[in-house]
Amino acid sequence: MQFGFSSYSFYQHLRDGRMTLLDVIDWIAESDATHMEIATVSLSPEISNDTSTLDQDPAFVEAIRDRAAERGVTLSNLVVPADLLGSGAEASMARLKRHIDVAAELGISLFRHDVAPWGMKARDVAEFEELMPRMVAASKELARYAAQYDITTSVENHGLLMNGGERVRRLIHLVDEPNFKTTLDVGNFLSVDDNAVVSTALNAPLASIVHLKDFYIRDSFPGDGWHHTPGGKYLLGAIVGYGDLDMRRIVEGIVASGYDGFVSIEFEGIEDALVGAERGLTNTMRLFSEATEAAA
Repeated sequence: MQFGFSSYSFYQHLRDGRMTLLDVIDWIAESDATHMEIATVSLSPEISNDTSTLDQDPAFVEAIRDRAAERGVTLSNLVVPADLLGSGAEASMARLKRHIDVAAELGISLFRHDVAPWGMKARDVAEFEELMPRMVAASKELARYAAQYDITTSVENHGLLMNGGERVRRLIHLVDEPNFKTTLDVGNFLSVDDNAVVSTALNAPLASIVHLKDFYIRDSFPGDGWHHTPGGKYLLGAIVGYGDLDMRRIVEGIVASGYDGFVSIEFEGIEDALVGAERGLTNTMRLFSEATEAAA
C-alpha cells in the first residue's frame, strides 16, 4: 500500500498563496507519504469552479514533473472535473483528452474524470437509465484514448448522479474496458446516503485508487458550512479517524478485498490543512497496519 495525499487536501494554503503546488510536493516529501495526486480544482480560486489551466501551461507541467522527481514523490493520479452530459459536453471531452496528454507528460498512470457536475441528479431511476448510455459512451471513449499511454481512467463516486456503489459498478461493467475502473472515495457515498462500509467493500476490487476521507455526521442542522444529503443528514469534513465514519471497518473492507495500491488522504475539514494532513496520515497508516495484522 502506498500512502499519500490529494493536492485538494492543501486547498486552504493553495488558495491564499501560503503554498504553491511545488511547496506541497516538498511538504509531502518530508512526511511519511510517498505520492501525490493532482486535483485541478485545487489550482483554482474557487473550489466549486475548476478554472485550472494546467493543460495550457507546459512550463508548469515540467516544473511539477521535475520537482516530484527531485523529491522522490510519485505522481499517482490526475483528477479533472467534467460535464459530459450537458451542452458543453464536446468541450469537456476535449479538455479531458488534453489533460490525459498532460498526465502522460507527468508520468502519471491514473486519470479520474467526472461524467456529470456535482449537483446534477436524476429525478427517478428511469431518467438515470436514459442518461446511462451517454455516460457509458463518453467513459469508453476516454478509456480508449488513454490506453495509448497505458493510463487507467476512472470515475469517482462523486456528486449526486454517478454515486452510490451499485451505480458505479454498473457503469464499469457496461463500459467494459480493461483500463476503466473507479476512484473509490470512502466518504462520498454518504452524499447520497449510501452505506460507506458496505459500498467500499463491494467497490474496492474495482478501484484504481482509494480516497480516504472522514466526516462528522449529524441528524439536524448544526450551522453554516455543513453539507445536506438527500436523506436529511448533515456532513462536515473531518480529519481521517476523527469523524463519525466507521473507519476501521471501512479499512478492513479495503484490505480484505486484496487492494494494494495508492491510498490518498483527501482532507476537506475546517481545521488547518497541514494539521489535518499530518494527523490524517498518522491515523491512516495505523488503521491499515492494524487491519493488515488482523487479516494475517
